[in-house]
Amino acid sequence: MANKVAIIASNGGLFDAYKVFNIATAAAASDKEVAIFFTFEGLNLIHKQGMHDLPMPAGKEHFAEGFTKAQVPSIPQLVEMAQELGVTFIACQMTMDVMGLTKEDFVSGIEVGGAVTFLEYAKDASPTLTF
Repeated sequence: MANKVAIIASNGGLFDAYKVFNIATAAAASDKEVAIFFTFEGLNLIHKQGMHDLPMPAGKEHFAEGFTKAQVPSIPQLVEMAQELGVTFIACQMTMDVMGLTKEDFVSGIEVGGAVTFLEYAKDASPTLTF
């Protein structure tokens, strides 16, 4: 059985971020090797400014109070936790080029690569998840 988890983060909303980082940190805390490939709107999850203002799904604004009451860490806190646990962040080079972004626009410690980079990692991962 593989000891690797591969995650594709292609959506950039608040709920998407919680799904990505919840799975990633749980897997890493369980001694799994974890890599997340951030592409398209998913790049917002690791964007220095964007991660602080991720959109809540329409009609779900009432969850904001629930996150606070349950003391759920913020997305920037989860990003930091994931990195401390050794989760690899791969930002999609093609998407960065299309959006006019550079490595400096994102949190420190990321890798930049294309689909081939991620596929090479994911070829023997189980599971591979997309959010």
